[in-house]
Amino acid sequence: MSETGKVALVTGANKGIGYEIARGLGETGVTVLVGARDTERGVAAAEKLAAEGVTAVPIQLDVTDPLSVTAAAARVEREYGRLDILVNNAGVLVERGQRPSRTPLQMLERTYATNVYGVVAVTNALLPLLRQAPAGRIVNLSSGLGSMALTSDPDGPFPGAWLLAYNSSKSALNSITVTYANELRDTPIKVNAADPGYCATDLNGHAGPRTPAQGAVAAVRLATLPQDGPTGGFFDDAGTVPW
Repeated sequence: MSETGKVALVTGANKGIGYEIARGLGETGVTVLVGARDTERGVAAAEKLAAEGVTAVPIQLDVTDPLSVTAAAARVEREYGRLDILVNNAGVLVERGQRPSRTPLQMLERTYATNVYGVVAVTNALLPLLRQAPAGRIVNLSSGLGSMALTSDPDGPFPGAWLLAYNSSKSALNSITVTYANELRDTPIKVNAADPGYCATDLNGHAGPRTPAQGAVAAVRLATLPQDGPTGGFFDDAGTVPW
């Protein structure tokens, strides 16, 4: 289905899963704003996408910097007047599996600054523009590690995933997703969380068995949901993920 004429902003889109989400959306005809903390990397990513036929525009955006977030929102309003799709992809993983009881508070602060507070800051700044779109879509990049059901199962896929800061930040993100979906349920805006799976990216030292392109599939699908699509859900490319 063609999404030509729509405008999407993807945070952390200069590499990895974010880049592939930008590519996937661009291939449907969406104009993609390539959000990147580093201006030069954002420009390089947008140029690479443009060479592949995607309409991509770099936009400087550090989700942890209120001035950067405000400036990005102002630019989108000035140049486009609305935003059809927001993909909160930017995320960090700063721990390396130490026991929860040995996790420094500063590690949680660094993680939450991007994975939680950054999502709320960007969403709140862009929400007025999403309301201007005929059918806005918000997609939050979560993780199976944020699933309480999966991580609490001793026979499940994550018995040794001692990532207190990262896991809890994604659980918080899931709750944030549901809360926004509930607020916006009577509007055309849909809000969902996407689980990309364990993908080989800089985040994990390229240890995952899935490719970033595979990890982008669920997010692109949720970003282009039809009017009768779900809201307030948690999905991977195979279907529903348990909370």
